[in-house]
Amino acid sequence: MILAIESSCDESALALFDPARGFRGEWVHTQIALHSEYGGVVPDLASREHLSNFPILLEKAMAALDGEKADQVAVTCGPGLAGCLAIGVALGKSLALAWKAPLVGVNHLRGHAFSPFIALHEKNPDEFEDNLQKLLPHLGLIVSGGNTLLFVIHPGNKFEVIARTVDDAAGEALDKGAKLLGLGFPGGPAIEEKAGAGNPDAFQFPRAFYHTGESKFSFSGLKTSLRYRLEKMDDAALESALPDLCASYQEAVVDALVRKTSQILKTGKFASLGLSGGVANNGRLRSAFSRLADKAGLPFFAARPGHTGDNAAMIAFAAFADSCGTLPDSDPPLSFYPSLTLD
Repeated sequence: MILAIESSCDESALALFDPARGFRGEWVHTQIALHSEYGGVVPDLASREHLSNFPILLEKAMAALDGEKADQVAVTCGPGLAGCLAIGVALGKSLALAWKAPLVGVNHLRGHAFSPFIALHEKNPDEFEDNLQKLLPHLGLIVSGGNTLLFVIHPGNKFEVIARTVDDAAGEALDKGAKLLGLGFPGGPAIEEKAGAGNPDAFQFPRAFYHTGESKFSFSGLKTSLRYRLEKMDDAALESALPDLCASYQEAVVDALVRKTSQILKTGKFASLGLSGGVANNGRLRSAFSRLADKAGLPFFAARPGHTGDNAAMIAFAAFADSCGTLPDSDPPLSFYPSLTLD
């Protein structure tokens, strides 16, 4: 039984995972309403909210345990906001001490990387490890507000980063674009909602490294292009064109992600394709990746909507599925690492 803790940013989350039976509980407290008035996450407020939220979540987890103790405690140790990570690690150490259970640190990004395989485990827990190794090498994309990473999981769960953004992450570009359009925070869901009534071909926005073989992403120019276009529009024109602007802007992000992934797929032999991270909840992106996998003749694994954002379920699952990638609380003692990378 694994109790997992996630506190890398503005989500306070706990999860209980039984490798033999699956999840016995997942609890998340979001801070979106608190941070929306500021247009983004305020680190000091996020840390304070974790202090208030975890005792409430812990009561629910204890009720689910019903007198049992976890056999292992897993906690996100990076990357993320330093103050937020510190609170999660402190909670993890306290619980591990109380239960006399081992404590391990989990890389938040590796949690995202393994989250699409949760359904594979639920289908057949006894044969999960064998089935997973058959899907390697696995080409995956983590796309969120802070990360845009194309990576490969090789046999033996060895990671290799293939491409990353050189500036803004895809989710960051969506959030900044939504702010320019007056849609508020978080921006990705707001843009997707408005885009549903728009024409994705109405406006042309740039796709960086689109026709090159360079293993890079870039989205800062996309945001700048939108700003220049809005400077030429009055309020009436913006209101009329808003659905088309959102659809075209979203299409530029999705197209850039799919195009680069398609280019990488042609460079090697992969056994599966995956999609995870907060932006993976975007319906247009999920559909595009599903079609890309079909075209390549590969099985497609996408994180469930409830596991795309920051959540403790993926941390618990990574502690189980990727034990070689965890950090033990031994010598030196487990700490937190705000700049931890996937590889």
